[in-house]
Amino acid sequence: MKDQIVKAFDQHFGGQGTLFVAPGRFNLIGEHTDYNGGFVFPGAIDKFIMADIRPNGTNRVRLYSADLNESAEFGLREEDAPEQAWARYVFGVCREVIKRGGKVEGFDAVFGGNVPLGAGLSSSAALESCFANAINDLFNGNTIDKFELAKIGQSTEHNYCGVNCGIMDQFASVFGKKDHLMRLDCRSMEYEYFPFNIEGYKLVLLDSKVKHALVDSPYNKRRQSCERVAEKLGVETLRDATMEMLNAIKSDISAEDYFRAKYVIEEKQRVLDVCEALQAGDLETVGQKMYETHDGLSKDYEVSCEELDYLNEIAHECGVSGSRIMGGGFGGCTVNLVKNDLYDNFIKTATEKFNARYGHEPKVYPVIVSDGARRYEDQ
Repeated sequence: MKDQIVKAFDQHFGGQGTLFVAPGRFNLIGEHTDYNGGFVFPGAIDKFIMADIRPNGTNRVRLYSADLNESAEFGLREEDAPEQAWARYVFGVCREVIKRGGKVEGFDAVFGGNVPLGAGLSSSAALESCFANAINDLFNGNTIDKFELAKIGQSTEHNYCGVNCGIMDQFASVFGKKDHLMRLDCRSMEYEYFPFNIEGYKLVLLDSKVKHALVDSPYNKRRQSCERVAEKLGVETLRDATMEMLNAIKSDISAEDYFRAKYVIEEKQRVLDVCEALQAGDLETVGQKMYETHDGLSKDYEVSCEELDYLNEIAHECGVSGSRIMGGGFGGCTVNLVKNDLYDNFIKTATEKFNARYGHEPKVYPVIVSDGARRYEDQ
């Protein structure tokens, strides 16, 4: 990937710039809890967006997407927003830095990556984190703190891309640490690193290749359900709600809103249970909680799909310790915790059965937990 990016930069702009990378992420547990003030438990993965960037001495940004073979150019004022959806991510990062009093000058950039698009691994957050980190480094002397970089990416989604997302994806991409997961309290923004020791097991993603687009999708409707219930309960977010509180107002809210909130309240506790189990080396409990999360996401939150439910069912049949849908939903991956001696049979069985039913094989991505956004030479 590095050679491709560097070569494309020289072809389009001459010479070379500075290389930056930012990873995608997976989330072991804690889905749709971030915008509800709860806990999430993500890690960065070894799939990246890479950008070669160089200041150009103007007030214009010139971009080339190596993966799409498309170019874009824009200024740095609000009215200069580009038409291409992919370029709006970079434009949004520039604007959010400027809004916060940061410095952004014109630059040339070529970027590409191997974070699968639409698989629930947050390629968009990796793109935002890559450019936010680069702008911080090249124009601001790394004076913007890491949390602000994550918030810049989140605000880009809100204000320029139409997704009212939580902070988890950008947080994981910015703060990732090799061989560690991070428990983030999405209300207080306190976080803690947990060594991710799964000796005897493998973690693997199976990509259904069902692509999800979260813009103008049921994702935002789920958030609205949670906000309606929180308002009815008189709490800021569902972080402060209990099942007893929810059951007390069950007759006053729609069945749909009830089940959305039920899932979130139960998932809040599952994250804490998984952290305890991981510290105790109890990976079977970790796996059981993953299955519970999938069940809640499929039946109560209704963000799964037939293909993902089938992959989860195959995991059950193969004796996989834990499996669940991962990401915003409506397609993407399952994340699976598999004992080493069951791994080969599980991959073979899942690939064959899924192909027999849907006419294509799921993509298989073994998970390696990696470092977060940085200059490429810092590896």
